[in-house]
Amino acid sequence: MKRDDRQKAIMDLLIAEGEVDLDALCDRYSVSRMTAHRDLDDLEAAGFLRKIRGGATIRSGLQFESDFRFRERQDSAAKTAMAQAALELIEPGMSVMINDGSMAATLGQMLAGKRPLTVITNNAAVIEALRTEAGITLIALGGIYSAKFNAYLGKVTEDALTRLRADIAFISSPAVSGLEVFHMDDSVVRTKRAMIDQGATRVLLVNHARFGRAALHHLAELREFDHIITDSQPAGEHLAAMQEAGVRLTLADAQEAEG
Repeated sequence: MKRDDRQKAIMDLLIAEGEVDLDALCDRYSVSRMTAHRDLDDLEAAGFLRKIRGGATIRSGLQFESDFRFRERQDSAAKTAMAQAALELIEPGMSVMINDGSMAATLGQMLAGKRPLTVITNNAAVIEALRTEAGITLIALGGIYSAKFNAYLGKVTEDALTRLRADIAFISSPAVSGLEVFHMDDSVVRTKRAMIDQGATRVLLVNHARFGRAALHHLAELREFDHIITDSQPAGEHLAAMQEAGVRLTLADAQEAEG
């Protein structure tokens, strides 16, 4: 198997299983440990995985966000519930900003039900879902395409956002610690930050399991958001800190969404 084909196969395995074992890779692809290490080094340098003792993982860490293809397979019921709660904040005729991410992609696929809308997004999954929908004015933000995030990022994206304004901006995050919101990637942070600044109403979408987690880059304060939507109540200490600060959560019902 050629190196590029083998590395693609390793990524497919990571997306399916979350982690890979170095020795198992050697057996699976009939390569030496040195070759397997080089494959993982290449993929780590490209930002697709992080090496751990004895192998590699695609799961998120303090400085690493997992691949979009892995994230879109996780927590579908929770994402649907949060998206439905978010839809209640949208009225026909609004301009709506949606950021990158699998949570935002779920919301984007539901937006046609609120038409007519103007939708501003850098999320390739949302662009694909809405590009042929009547009643949707789609403003697709350009920039450098990131396969890892399935989104357009960089200075072109950020500059475009400074010239736009939306009635409501939906921002997702993989980490909330205390009263602060974080992300692992600086280019993603800059784009999300630009959307926060350009949204008249700001909504944070965050899975309850992400509370109590930090990441490398500070994104925002919880108090900057008008609504914070999560799928179920976070652990007691995190909830208590938010209640003490006057931060209110909207709890989406995943069981109702599944039904």
